[in-house]
Amino acid sequence: MRNKHSGASLSIRAIAGNHVVALAWDLKRDQFDTTHLLGFAVERTEFATPARQNVVERYFLRGIKRFEEKDKGLPAGTPVPTSEHPIQSFQWGDYTAKPSTAYTYRLVPTTGAPKALTLRDDLAISVDVETEPLHGAVHSIFFNRGAAGSQAYAREFPNPIPKTKTDDPTLPQNVWLSRGLYEALVEFIGRAKDSTFALRAALYEFHFDPIGAAFKAALGRKVDVKILYDDPNYGTPNRTMINHVGLSKVCAPRKSGGAQKHNKFIVLLKNGKPIEVWTGSTNISNGGIFGHSNVGHSVRNDQVAGQYLAYWNALCNPIQPPPGGAKPFSDTRTGNPANGSITTLFSPRAGATLQWYADRMAKANEIVCFMVAFTLAEPFEPFLEADSNVLRFVLSDKQLKQGPLITKDRDVVYAAGAKFEKGELPNFLAEKLTGRNPNVPYIHDKFMLIDPLGDDPTTVTGSANFSPSSQTSNDENMLIIRSDQRVADVYFGEFMRLFDHLYARYLAKKIKAEQKKTKPKKGAGYLRPDASWVADHFGDSTKSRRRQYFHGAWQA
Repeated sequence: MRNKHSGASLSIRAIAGNHVVALAWDLKRDQFDTTHLLGFAVERTEFATPARQNVVERYFLRGIKRFEEKDKGLPAGTPVPTSEHPIQSFQWGDYTAKPSTAYTYRLVPTTGAPKALTLRDDLAISVDVETEPLHGAVHSIFFNRGAAGSQAYAREFPNPIPKTKTDDPTLPQNVWLSRGLYEALVEFIGRAKDSTFALRAALYEFHFDPIGAAFKAALGRKVDVKILYDDPNYGTPNRTMINHVGLSKVCAPRKSGGAQKHNKFIVLLKNGKPIEVWTGSTNISNGGIFGHSNVGHSVRNDQVAGQYLAYWNALCNPIQPPPGGAKPFSDTRTGNPANGSITTLFSPRAGATLQWYADRMAKANEIVCFMVAFTLAEPFEPFLEADSNVLRFVLSDKQLKQGPLITKDRDVVYAAGAKFEKGELPNFLAEKLTGRNPNVPYIHDKFMLIDPLGDDPTTVTGSANFSPSSQTSNDENMLIIRSDQRVADVYFGEFMRLFDHLYARYLAKKIKAEQKKTKPKKGAGYLRPDASWVADHFGDSTKSRRRQYFHGAWQA
């Protein structure tokens, strides 16, 4: 859900997913005096019902960044209220929101001095919004937290996870990390209630016992279950779990065909007809569900589910290209999909898809968000290198080799996975990872968003890593969802949650490397004690465009 409220000189916009509310605001500098503006406080009111009659709680949201000379002595990592340590930006993300909940966000300009703040209630402005339900009529989207390397995790769970408990989905750390992803997957499998239902799955990693047990329970309900699993890469752990749980009679290894059997999808059938599909980036493994960032995405659409079932049936065969070398799944993309459409793409296929993606990105008017777990394919380089006012956010698990190339234009904002080490920034705790994904510790999502805040957003999501092999060689599946603002709002909020989280850590890592040559910049890691921060957000700058694009046009 999106909503906006504009006053004479101050305006605020809320973009609500299910677990994230992205806030953006703007001001008219010719009417709003910023001379002594120290930032903005954000007060959140939660209501018991959409009627907004009964208040559940009301308080000022908290952040970590604070004034250097104020509240000294607080333990590192202590959240501080924005009414005392305001937000020096024109965006904020509320990552503590609950699905299907009514909120009011009140934005309060803050002036004065760090130790003598004035909350300008006379200038405050509010916006109402309701977060999305987890389950939609067509799309249900579940992101795990994917942020073990965070201040919240370090505060909440200072002790290591017991090694004997890492596979326990009820362990508090795992519940926190899952944020409903594991539970939603179990619920999806559980929707096959009796012999009138069937499940067809194609899975790369399939070695997490609790999910295997969910399939076994479906067998106990007389559900028709058939599962294809990867053999060349994860055959040993997959078979170990399959045999341990008791699924060997309904599972078959996929040995030939695609180079990597990289799919992660399940089709739900009722009376022999496909009705829904679960897909996304999440491997059925401990690390996939709890260890790094992932998404599970179910689509309740007969046509889409039918296309996935036909693909699954094809995967039961070797899928060798014909003698002429053509791929078994042809490229049919010649332009934008129709408004309101859901397009499926299956691999192995011809390699033109990457260029098609790049061409779609090049048509963006304001914003592109791009998540690449491993590598950046060559077709995307010209778009990211081009001199353009389109904001391009790129997030990868590890530092991309093209880092210097793609950041030549200042409107490309790039970050890679990182965490705060001990003493890296003042007032921040040292962070730790789960250690469950040593090769891919941070980002495993594979999606892109094209103009997600516009009226006609495009969301591309699935299992493929936007690499040449993911198109021409691997078993992969992707969804292209056009004009669905609800889907775009959920993905946008989660992208910015992950991007802003890792961007601060990525910059700190770069600064630390540069400190060998120069002294740390005075005040690094703290709020500015005056209004000098405001100028960065106006004029011809990336921050200025972010302010304008995120907020959008003022309400009439």
